[in-house]
Amino acid sequence: MTAGQSSARVVIVTGASGAGRTTAINAFEDIGFETINNIPLNLLERVFEGPAQLPPMAIGIDVRNRDFSVDTVVSVIDRIEAVPEIDAEMLFLDCRADVLVRRYSETRRRHPLAPDEAPEAGIDREHEILVPLRDRAEHLVDTTEMTPHQLKAEIGRLFGGEGFDDLVVSIDSFSYKRGLPRGVDMIFDVRFLKNPHWEPALRPLDGRSGEVAAFVASDGRYAPFFDRVSDLVLSLLPAFKAEGKTHLAVGFGCTGGQHRSVAVAENLAKTLAEQGWRVSTRHRELERRGRGQPRPEG
Repeated sequence: MTAGQSSARVVIVTGASGAGRTTAINAFEDIGFETINNIPLNLLERVFEGPAQLPPMAIGIDVRNRDFSVDTVVSVIDRIEAVPEIDAEMLFLDCRADVLVRRYSETRRRHPLAPDEAPEAGIDREHEILVPLRDRAEHLVDTTEMTPHQLKAEIGRLFGGEGFDDLVVSIDSFSYKRGLPRGVDMIFDVRFLKNPHWEPALRPLDGRSGEVAAFVASDGRYAPFFDRVSDLVLSLLPAFKAEGKTHLAVGFGCTGGQHRSVAVAENLAKTLAEQGWRVSTRHRELERRGRGQPRPEG
């Protein structure tokens, strides 16, 4: 480890196999930690060499590590904690034995300490081996009654800081001619609305202009449709957030992806922002034409 490094937060993530370490590591990544999983212990200290400014890091260690032993883990952690520039702490994930047995039965995976035996044998052995690490850990999380979403929320509560669990809503517009966008959770077809494309004065504009937005809104079917969609989305957002979802994408499609879908997307983004939600917009076809860039969250 190089002298003069800036203070870096390092969380060692360990615990019982099957207790949710992979889920926890993914949760750390989601809240901005650099993550490393199952690195050989003899290489661990080398991770902190190099850049003077290290990001927060979460490092997963369990009995599957190549040179794993409790004594080795303790020795390495002792040396890491002795470095003033590193703020190291340990998170231990625990789980009741019967629940671990059930999880191994559901996944049909072999326990790393009992590859040729029933999972119960490996669970018992591992429990005894890990007692010293469990006792040493600064953070103990029992995942027995937790869903993956709840574990993710708990990681965020412990390590994410203020605003970690904010739900960001992306409102996208697109053209059906070019296919559906990837990663969109909810899609609405707005091709039933009057098309500004057929108005010569509006054709060169897009749905971000006041003239096009007013034309689209003048369709008698627009207001009932928009009210229902905005009410639906606003009613679902708290439930998605409570479930641990951090990003929701809503898409609006029309024929060319320039007028109607853009206008509706802009209006919904404004409505959600006024209600206090973090919103970003993306107009796929405008970006492809070089006429727009993704709008930052606001």
